[in-house]
Amino acid sequence: MARLKVAVLISGRGSNLQALIDACAQRDFPAEIRLVLSNRGDAQGLQRAAQAGVATQVIPHRDYATRDAFDAALDAALQGAGIELVCLAGFMRLLGEAFVERWRDRLVNIHPSLLPEFRGLDTHARALKAGVRFTGCTVHYVRAAVDDGPIIVQKKVPVLPGDDEATLAARVLAVEHRLLPAAVGWHCSGRLVIAAGHVRVDFPMDRPDDALTVPYVGTSAAP
Repeated sequence: MARLKVAVLISGRGSNLQALIDACAQRDFPAEIRLVLSNRGDAQGLQRAAQAGVATQVIPHRDYATRDAFDAALDAALQGAGIELVCLAGFMRLLGEAFVERWRDRLVNIHPSLLPEFRGLDTHARALKAGVRFTGCTVHYVRAAVDDGPIIVQKKVPVLPGDDEATLAARVLAVEHRLLPAAVGWHCSGRLVIAAGHVRVDFPMDRPDDALTVPYVGTSAAP
């Protein structure tokens, strides 16, 4: 089985990267991580990639006078590695419209809320302040607007009495580690169809949790 070449863009710890590394270690997973890119040289995720034998590259955003120039450097690195799918996994830079369009429907992001609620930063603090009973996470195809684009899959997470930002974030992150590999696996196996701004999953989903029961989803990623 041909495996799609994936790049993961990170800025920090890389726990979702680790979940993808674990998934790619499974023989039936339809993707391989060819490159991990970071805008920060001190990102812990770079160590995770190196330990897994994955190529890494640091492209500091401060080295570029404009966002377009930074985006062009990212694009050159991705094109040079023959990348077919780009995953944003805790990448804390906004990408310009030209870059997003160049990678349209080949660029996915994971966000720690049930989009379209709580776009942007500080999602857990805002969920607690709003008093919602449930929050969650979303994997979606990226469009130019912040945290916008066709939704691939979402999962609800309860907000429990006594939760603070840290406890809620940890509960959501554990689900992120399952959701992102599932979505990447579906894309790379050709199971996702985008039509009229929505995503159809060409996969039996008779039960609500079928989205999280694919056998190659890793579970060993640590926060």
